[in-house]
Amino acid sequence: MSDLADRLHASLDATGPASSDYDLNKDVVLPVRRALREAAVLIPIVERDHGAFVILTKRSSALKHHPGQIAFPGGKVDDSDIDARSTALREAWEEIGLARDAVTPLGILPPHETVTGFRVTPVLAMVSSGFSPNPEPGEVAEVFEVPFLHVMNANNYQVESRRWRGERRYYFTVPWGPYYIWGATARMLRSLADRMEHGKG
Repeated sequence: MSDLADRLHASLDATGPASSDYDLNKDVVLPVRRALREAAVLIPIVERDHGAFVILTKRSSALKHHPGQIAFPGGKVDDSDIDARSTALREAWEEIGLARDAVTPLGILPPHETVTGFRVTPVLAMVSSGFSPNPEPGEVAEVFEVPFLHVMNANNYQVESRRWRGERRYYFTVPWGPYYIWGATARMLRSLADRMEHGKG
């Protein structure tokens, strides 16, 4: 196992709370008994000759929900899924052609609650350097890789806002090149960056 994988393992052992789309909106009071739908995403990290990268997708503009947004491979938990890892691996295969035997799952991060009512479990994993994506055109417009060091640097994150359902909502962004990475994806990456720092990763 690589040095990076060891450091990622250490980050999983670091303490830290679950994250949420509401983290930067402290005035929001959430119902204690709210019903959340279960989902999972894969945070796939690949080591290339020129460095480590996080694999991300740009969602198809034809999708009903979150068209054109940057996201991890992932989706809702199906009844046939054994656990969150099964969901994340299944979705990664369906969305970007990432075969299970090309993935080494490392563990899971605390769940992330979204404003759309999902409790998302992020599954951290290393991906074989030989992986070449095969995106599902109905769901994924593009698969790209962002430098791992870029998204692990807290100084690259910004806080922006927009009105959503009549309220001002604040959220993290971590732009890279032409890609506007924001919302839940940016928040989960920021959570990993914090854990890497606290875990001495």
